[in-house]
Amino acid sequence: MSEHTNINNFTENGPETDDGGPEIYSVGEISTLIRQTLEDEFPYVRIRGEISGFTRAASGHLYFSLKDEKDVIDAVCWRGAAAKLQTKPEDGLEIIATGRLTSYGPRSRYQIVVERVEVAGEGALLKLLEDRKKKLAREGLFDEGLKKELPYLPRVIGVVTSPTGAVIRDILHRLEDRFPVHVIVWPVKVQGDGAGEQISAAIAGFDKIKPGNKKLPRPDLIIVARGGGSIEDLWAFNEEAVVRAAAKCSIPLISAVGHETDTTLIDYASDLRAPTPTAAAEMAVPVKADLLADVMDNAARLGRSAPRITSARKTHLDGLARGLPDLAHMVGTASQRLDDWNARLGGSLKNGVERRLRRVAQSATGLTNPTQRVSFAGRSLERSASSLIRGMVLGIEARRNRISQTERLLEGFSYQRVLDRGFVLLQTPDGKTITRAASLKTGDDVNLQMADGRLGARITGKENKNSKVKPKKQDVRQGKLL
Repeated sequence: MSEHTNINNFTENGPETDDGGPEIYSVGEISTLIRQTLEDEFPYVRIRGEISGFTRAASGHLYFSLKDEKDVIDAVCWRGAAAKLQTKPEDGLEIIATGRLTSYGPRSRYQIVVERVEVAGEGALLKLLEDRKKKLAREGLFDEGLKKELPYLPRVIGVVTSPTGAVIRDILHRLEDRFPVHVIVWPVKVQGDGAGEQISAAIAGFDKIKPGNKKLPRPDLIIVARGGGSIEDLWAFNEEAVVRAAAKCSIPLISAVGHETDTTLIDYASDLRAPTPTAAAEMAVPVKADLLADVMDNAARLGRSAPRITSARKTHLDGLARGLPDLAHMVGTASQRLDDWNARLGGSLKNGVERRLRRVAQSATGLTNPTQRVSFAGRSLERSASSLIRGMVLGIEARRNRISQTERLLEGFSYQRVLDRGFVLLQTPDGKTITRAASLKTGDDVNLQMADGRLGARITGKENKNSKVKPKKQDVRQGKLL
């Protein structure tokens, strides 16, 4: 390692070696000399620039760049310093970074080690605020449809604010004057590092309390309050975590941050904005004395109106009663009519029974003895049965004679009787009947069916001249054999 510690001690041409040439350094040596020179010459600087490429490492260290119109310088903020920053770095924010210059040898870069961050003017902060407002509005966190109606008379009110200072005292005093209720204070930081995280955690914590919790009752209403201050003082209420917690909260929420002219992003996400913390307490509860006065006034008016209403109803009822008919007269007339109908009904029943008895007696004289009618019907049935049997016997005999006649007629028409008279039935070997000589030729085999059997024969083609029997003329009346 070289003994030189300040690069300003070098000559114009640098230190010389024994041979008269410039001294030779290793990369690490020259990197250390540069770092020591930067830290000695710039032990404490303030640099103004716009944050770019902001990242938070898993170790908690912050890395980003500061740039202006021409140049860029790297910046790093160690975890310990990052936890103490009043303003959280983010891309696009113009800041004044306070720290010391150094170099990072492994990459041959110089950088500023940031220890403090300030917003570079109120204009830059307002621009950041406007950009964040537009972003959250596009996400729908400020929609009027998400607003919840405040309870008329909450039993428990949760207050998110600093436990010290005038704000909490003003809220408690105003609630005590108007309508004393149970108040739960969730103490938080309202300014500085970590304030946004505590406020958002408090809102979410109230929202997580289960209904019916006896040890810690769930608030019916939440008030997020802080006194007035500059835009930097109120910046915790502009952080995204706070705005998102307010929009997500299922409990109605009143924002009371700053004075009447101060506006923060939580005001747009809350269900109602109060100009001051005291005004928030007034919006939260009605005046108990006014309620008691209203109740007493209503009671007095009810007491005065009750007799008038009763008298008016009585008068109206009397008027209706006068329009009704005489009830005693109506009952007497109906009773007399009932007696008359009773007397008439008794006589009519007796007369009706007598008439029906006479009609039954007259009808009975024309009736015959059932035994006689059954006996007569039995004899008639016997006569009908005898006639039916005789008819059936005669019908069967007539049909038997007709069948016998038909059988004899069929027997007479049978070709077998013709064969008995000497005729022959000529057939081919396969059983077909031959009716014409022209269908045969010499040498054909035929079968001869006679009355007592069958014989085979062959056609010679010549008529037997030795036959002296002359063929008889066919009886035209006989018809054809087959």
